Amino acid sequence: MDIFEKCYGYTEARDAMREGIYPYFIPMAESEGIESVFHGHRLIMCGSNNYLGLTTDPRVHQAAIDAIKRFGTSCTGSRFLNGTLELHEQLEHELADWLGKEAALVFSTGMQTNLGTISALVTRGDLIVLDKDDHASIVDGARLGWGETRRFRHNDMKDLERILSKEADDRGKLVVVDGLYSMGGDLAMLPEIAALCKKYGARLMVDDAHGLGVMGGGRGTTVHFGLDREVDLIMSTFSKSFASLGGFVAGDEPIIHYIKHHARSLIFSASIPAASAATALTTLRIMREEPERAARVNAIGERLRRELTAMGFNIGHSVSPIVPIIIGDTPRTIMTWKTLFDSGVFVNPILSPAVPAGTELLRTSYMATHTDDQIDHVLEVYRKVGKQMGLIS
Repeated sequence: MDIFEKCYGYTEARDAMREGIYPYFIPMAESEGIESVFHGHRLIMCGSNNYLGLTTDPRVHQAAIDAIKRFGTSCTGSRFLNGTLELHEQLEHELADWLGKEAALVFSTGMQTNLGTISALVTRGDLIVLDKDDHASIVDGARLGWGETRRFRHNDMKDLERILSKEADDRGKLVVVDGLYSMGGDLAMLPEIAALCKKYGARLMVDDAHGLGVMGGGRGTTVHFGLDREVDLIMSTFSKSFASLGGFVAGDEPIIHYIKHHARSLIFSASIPAASAATALTTLRIMREEPERAARVNAIGERLRRELTAMGFNIGHSVSPIVPIIIGDTPRTIMTWKTLFDSGVFVNPILSPAVPAGTELLRTSYMATHTDDQIDHVLEVYRKVGKQMGLIS
């Protein structure tokens, strides 16, 4: 058996390419944040995680340029050895202060943050409990650890309590959930989850990759619920509202100190370059100084939810600027995506197994910098294509 045989036999993506309906790895010629260009075709971007629209902010651009001039293009080493800059530590200090935590630790990506943090903390004999809709990086972090993994039905508190109630008091337990779920646009039931963790002696970690910059006036889902002190660890990424690349985890200083010396994805990976760190630091300061950006993107999300529902679309349980259009089968989801793309609106088709079979959807998401005229146009395109595809009447 040739280990590459599975590769030669994989034809699904190539078949879609030949049919002109392949929706992934679309190379953009340029990006203006709220608009992108593909082969001369200009599209309104309604599929980005650039929630605050800061990737094109001149202040952010200048911070990256200045950092390259001072520090060069790469750190050429891990944080553990030669790859830590004063800039990294300044960013960590300001992140911790913003979130009301004692310390923070910056990783090279959000994926590596979850891989390193979870696998460092959950060791042999420990239990990690995950929501079934948790991001793949959380699941993979649990796989890398030596503990036991259990999963509860999405936002089902009875199922979570069933799992926690069966565990011995002296067993180490970590519950990890997304704050704002990236596909459905709904929030974790953090008040109930935090109460169950306290009742059964479990620690709580929240992946707020999509919540920071958006919820809680920009300070995230834990602040939205008033639970920033009850959540033990807050993780996020720089590749969304922070308009950069990287990730971090924040919590009590002894916990962060331990992770710093045990997270393999930190120790054995090069640190983020100065330009990325400077970008994240600058966007953080903008978030703090301009909370109106979070208010704006949430107002846009509220309008989209209201008007799409009125049209007859199924948007699930979204309460955020992530607004899914749930279609429920793969062929129609792909064809709706293609029709929207050809009509000048970029959204993301999400298929099984990324979501459960029968819940295939178009993931739409919005930015604080979208204009009212752009949103008017996008809604009109949704209405026209929705009727054309038989999604609404």
